[in-house]
Amino acid sequence: MTVPVVIVLAVLVGYPLARGVYLSLTDATELTMGRTIGVNEIPASARAPPRGGGVVTARKRIRGRAASAGLHLKLLAAAVTAVFPVVWIVLTSIKPRGTWQTTTVELFNTPTPANYAEVLSSEVFGLWFLNSVLVSAVTTAIAVFIAATTGYAVSRFRFPGMRPLMWSLLIIQMFPVAVLIVPIYNLGGLVITYLTFAVPFCAWMLKGYFDTIPIGIDEAGRVDGLSPFGTFWRLVVPLARPGIAVAAFYAFITAWGEVAFATAFMTGDEHYTLAVGLQQYVGQHKAEWGLLTAASVIISVPATAVFLLVQRNLVTGLTAGGTKQ
Repeated sequence: MTVPVVIVLAVLVGYPLARGVYLSLTDATELTMGRTIGVNEIPASARAPPRGGGVVTARKRIRGRAASAGLHLKLLAAAVTAVFPVVWIVLTSIKPRGTWQTTTVELFNTPTPANYAEVLSSEVFGLWFLNSVLVSAVTTAIAVFIAATTGYAVSRFRFPGMRPLMWSLLIIQMFPVAVLIVPIYNLGGLVITYLTFAVPFCAWMLKGYFDTIPIGIDEAGRVDGLSPFGTFWRLVVPLARPGIAVAAFYAFITAWGEVAFATAFMTGDEHYTLAVGLQQYVGQHKAEWGLLTAASVIISVPATAVFLLVQRNLVTGLTAGGTKQ
């Protein structure tokens, strides 16, 4: 069983995912546009054909089928491109050490969990994992809180310097990564650096989402005696859960998989995060590909878990605020 078998597995796994994501985004976009222009809020796939349209010609049928076939071929190519490396890494991680040096490419070669056992039993790997969780959790919590309060303030209030503030958040994203590589050799400095990237983007995104929430909800809260922060925390935040979920996911991924800053800042095993620790499996004269791929699979588990927790809100949070009501 060779590389073609891996490609078949990638197609079987990735194509349904790619097609489902495409249909979800298409329906969500149509629903959003339907609310904007006042058409019936039903996806095109579920709408009945117009009564006065007449019979569709054969040429249109052929053109429609060709377009559909082309779309599915593109989705198939995207699925193979996205899933093949992941499948290959997983298969390499369960092969015995040294197998990758053979000239024959095999799908399964006496699968064994030895690589995972060795990685998980390592004390330094556990320390790297703890550092990554700590940095990612703190970055996510602080970034979401600052971005949510900033986005709400800009969405609801008018104050001197509002436009320069939003423009400054946008301009910060234009600076190259190397500008912020300064000597801050601790995990706290790493969190501060990640916040400089996560907060501006999340603030802009949440500002657009807060604009879609009727201001009458804020006014009702004020009538009931709530303070501005109480209105934000008790009324607006629950309604903005999809947008906040997207912001949290972006902040978490920014901190979890970042390499450049962590490599420049952190010195010593006790300060390494997982992204930096993986480099220890590749030496000048030898690379432990079995351990490296096993560690890579383990690193992807928390990111996948966070995605599954927020994936129900991702499409809504990304599309909301894209059009004005």
